[in-house]
Amino acid sequence: MPGLTAIPDFPHDVPTHPLLIIDYELVKNGDTEEIDKLWKAATELGFWYLKNHGVDDDVNAMFDLGQETFALPLEEKLKFDQGNDGCAFGYKPAGVQFLYQQNVKDVVEALAISKDDALAWPTRFHRAYPSTINACMDSVVKPFVQKSLAINHFLIDVLNDRLGLTKGSLATFHNATQASGCSARLIRAPPLTDHEDNAFLNPHTDFGSLSLVYNRLGGLQVLPPGSDKWFYVKPLPGHAVCNVGDALHFFSGGILRSNIHRVVPPPKEQARHERWSLVYFTRPNDAVVLRALAQDSAAVAQAVRDAPPGTYEAGATASEWLTRRLKAQRVANYTSEDSWKDYQGTEGTSILELSAI
Repeated sequence: MPGLTAIPDFPHDVPTHPLLIIDYELVKNGDTEEIDKLWKAATELGFWYLKNHGVDDDVNAMFDLGQETFALPLEEKLKFDQGNDGCAFGYKPAGVQFLYQQNVKDVVEALAISKDDALAWPTRFHRAYPSTINACMDSVVKPFVQKSLAINHFLIDVLNDRLGLTKGSLATFHNATQASGCSARLIRAPPLTDHEDNAFLNPHTDFGSLSLVYNRLGGLQVLPPGSDKWFYVKPLPGHAVCNVGDALHFFSGGILRSNIHRVVPPPKEQARHERWSLVYFTRPNDAVVLRALAQDSAAVAQAVRDAPPGTYEAGATASEWLTRRLKAQRVANYTSEDSWKDYQGTEGTSILELSAI
């Protein structure tokens, strides 16, 4: 099982940032202290650990499926390439994304499975997938997607109520029966072969609403608000890392924080091992316009008034926002020194400046 063989412990002498630990069962049961803690995490750093989520067995099965799929011949995997047009689903080979910090190509391969395809199976909604995925769509992928949907949708409902929005407002933007960019993404990075500090993934904010991340090794780093230094997020067994994305940032008028992060090789001896990661991205339905819900919440309305005009108006739908940022990552679309601007999200600082930190 990827990442579960004997690996070195996460080192104690690297800079890490503490995350609040949120107990999902307590949140589900309406525990006010736990909900307050969730609110604090979502509004201050935008990252937290989530425990008692009940998905551990499904995560292990997904990692096994990833190992089987990535072991396929490259020519077979390339039949399912995402391409250069901003598609969020399918296979991403190593070397097709541009790393701004080093001006080099990336070394990571990934496979993203659409929520829509998983729930519609065996009917094809968006695209085809490798035979290994098809064989396990019902038994592995669909249960993981359904449980991830349930977790993130419940957390979104809790945040909806704390924002003072009409009950169910955000839920209408995340209807599981409608098309969206939601996906389960398997990621494999090779062992580090030298001691260069090459990033695996550019600094960025996430494109959607909420992300659930499962890592076996270190490598995820956050840039805390006001800081000019990166800090590792230490993986904790049995805990997911959850973070807010741009969509909730827009909807909330910036009250919910979509924080800057990146992925680098694991620290110290961990860098000698393959790094496996699994993410479930919850994103709004494709046609939803990304804008502050000021008309539905006094708190959001005040946040909008306190910000420069247009700050929380993306001028794009969820699908357009996602497609633009995905396209900008591809080497084939890096046509000028200003191409990085199309990758920009809600970071508030240019990607080039962040890459230089």
